[in-house]
This record gives sequence, C-alpha cells and structure tokens, in this order.
Amino acid sequence: MSSTFTQPDRSSPVGSSPSYSPNTVKRAERALFCSPFQLTLFVAMRNASVPLPEIAGQTGFAAGYTTKVLSEGKTEKELMWLIKVGLLRREVDGQGITDSFRLTPLGRQLMEKWVAQGNSFPPPSFWEHLLNTLTLWLRLL
Repeated sequence: MSSTFTQPDRSSPVGSSPSYSPNTVKRAERALFCSPFQLTLFVAMRNASVPLPEIAGQTGFAAGYTTKVLSEGKTEKELMWLIKVGLLRREVDGQGITDSFRLTPLGRQLMEKWVAQGNSFPPPSFWEHLLNTLTLWLRLL
C-alpha cells in the first residue's frame, strides 16, 4: 500500500500544515459526508477534545453533533472509521487512551474548508455511500 502522507517541504515555516494526496483527501471527505455526524461536532473538536458520552445518544443529537440519536457503540464505531481515514485521533492522557476525540491536521484542513463553505456537509450520493461502505468493508478484511 502506498503512503498517503506527503512530507512537508522542509523550507516551509515551522507549524505549517502537511500536504496530503488527492486520494487521501477524497477518501476522508467521503467518509465525513457519509458519517452520521454534523459539522457542529467537528467545529467543537477544533477547539478541544470531545468525550464519547457527549456525542452519543440524546445528548449528541440535542447538541447538534449527530443527524440522529446513536447508541454509544454505533457512535464509537463511526468515530473509529474517521480515525482510520485520518480525520480524528483519540485523546491520550497520563493514564492512556481516553474516551475523547479530536481532529488531526487533515481533519483541521477539511474543517477550515467546510466551515468557510457553509453550515453543513453536502449530502453524499448513492455511489459515495457505496464506495465508503466498500472501503470500510475491505479494510476490515
């Protein structure tokens, strides 16, 4: 499998964002659009980590984080897929991995783009749903 991360130009300023291949960005956006999460959740993750209990169930739906009420298990499964495509990471503290999630540099880049373009993500097409499902399924093999 080829690398999807391109090393940043060493002459660029410290702290500049890394660049990603078009396929990586496309796969991440497709996963994002097909997810049950709203832009509101990712905007919150730009500023701080968000714990799983705040995303799952009625709490997440009421906060505008999800498009429907999700069980904690389903929420975690969907968040784990977004980790695999490079949008999120689990928060770590002195005792190990926590139940909180935050954006990766790729996630931050995409959020900057989508916040500037409006209040929501575009609805995914049938083919985007199918391709996202196949990609997820193949990664589980």
